[in-house]
Amino acid sequence: MALWLDVRFGEPSVRWHPVVWMGNYLAWAGARIAPTDLKTPATEPDYKAFSLGVFAWMAGAAVVLMASWGVQWLSLQVLAQLPRALAAPWAGGAGLKALVLVLCGAATVTALMSWLLKTLLAWAMLRDEVLAVEAALAPSRGGSVAAGRERLSWLVSRDVSTLSETQVRESAIESLAENLSDSVVAPIFWFMLFGLPGAALYRFANTADAMWGYPGQYKGRHWAWAGKWAARADDVLSWLPSRLTGVWLAAVAGGLPWPMLRAQARCTPSPNSGWPMAAMALALGVRLEKPGVYTLNPTGRAAQAADTLRAAVYASKVVVALVFIAVPAIFIVVFWML
Repeated sequence: MALWLDVRFGEPSVRWHPVVWMGNYLAWAGARIAPTDLKTPATEPDYKAFSLGVFAWMAGAAVVLMASWGVQWLSLQVLAQLPRALAAPWAGGAGLKALVLVLCGAATVTALMSWLLKTLLAWAMLRDEVLAVEAALAPSRGGSVAAGRERLSWLVSRDVSTLSETQVRESAIESLAENLSDSVVAPIFWFMLFGLPGAALYRFANTADAMWGYPGQYKGRHWAWAGKWAARADDVLSWLPSRLTGVWLAAVAGGLPWPMLRAQARCTPSPNSGWPMAAMALALGVRLEKPGVYTLNPTGRAAQAADTLRAAVYASKVVVALVFIAVPAIFIVVFWML
């Protein structure tokens, strides 16, 4: 239901978006933990910035966990009380009223939990934005390389001003693959294991990494130590979901050589993002490159417009497969806990 809500209604307004609330807190805290000037050489540890980063991350994570756990606990309490209504006698239509009450209560709780989970994942927006980059590149639609760069800047934080058409397309496909893991598979993975608190904590960690996890200076602040904890926390929480995403992309593409996938996944500086990106590059048979940083599937051909559409199809198949995997997995986890 969360995925259906995502596809049908898209993102909620900024005012009511939990991830935006997380981002607002992280922006406020980031302005207080990351120094604008270095009092020590960049090669030396900055224990003050690191400690402040850990404290700010922990404080935000605690609030996220308590809020999400509280909502889930209240929802489960409501569900636990509903069967008592069925104990009412059926005389005079009381039993029918009780049944309607139970069904309405269960539907309300399910809808609430589904909406909250939906706010912690973003599949429809990711797919639409990647396809929008391709549309912006298409001359038949009045597009151009400049328009493609502009649209790509909505998706990535890298400098896009000098990218060629092929590089713009490669960046969009890379973003689709990487965020398929970060924005869809990983939140659902942690939801399967720990419910709403698991998905919420992961989303907080991933957002913190996106805002704080820079190896050096970004927007006038030094993040090497202030954002180190946030970066490592995201690496840990994304480790297994990123590899599962790579495996599932390989599966929906008809299978890929495991040694090749593993070797290409290690070509990126990140311990995790290389898995879905390498799987996508090999599945499409294209080269994906971040100039000066990495090249995935270097013997592949240059990405074409049709490859962006194929990448979206592969990603969509992973999302559909995830439904059939997640539902029985949740039942297994619940019965194992019982």
